[in-house]
Amino acid sequence: MGETDRDLVLVVEDSDEDVEAIGRAIGRSHPQVRLEFLRSGAEVMPRLTAAGATLPGMVLLDLNMPGEGGLDVIKRIRAEPAVSALILVVFTSSEDQAEADACYAAGADSYIFKPINFALFRTVLHQTLDYWRSRG
Repeated sequence: MGETDRDLVLVVEDSDEDVEAIGRAIGRSHPQVRLEFLRSGAEVMPRLTAAGATLPGMVLLDLNMPGEGGLDVIKRIRAEPAVSALILVVFTSSEDQAEADACYAAGADSYIFKPINFALFRTVLHQTLDYWRSRG
C-alpha cells in the first residue's frame, strides 16, 4: 500500500446528478480536497489494494448501487487489514433505520442522509468533511 493522502476523498457514487452535486459542494467548501470518483462498489477494493495505491483520507460511499452496494463495500474494507482503518462515511438517500444500523454494525464511521435541497446538501458535506478530516 502507498501513503495516505488526507486531502483525497474517494467518492463511490453511481448517480451522475449526485456526482456533480458532490463535486460542486466539496469544491466550494474544501477547495484543497481532491475528489476521486468510482461509479460502482465493485471498483473499490481493486482501487484501494492496487500495488502502491495512494489511500484516501476518507471514503464517501453511496449505499444503494447496482451490483455491489455500499454495505458490501463496508464489510470488504473492514475485512482487509491493509485498508481496514479507512474512514467510511455512508452518504445516502435512504432514511431506513435498519439500513443505518446494518452499516454501523458492519463498521461504517458515519451514516448521513443526502438532503434534496442543495444548500443543505452542501452544508452537510462541509460539516462531514470538517469533522472527519479533524480526526484523521
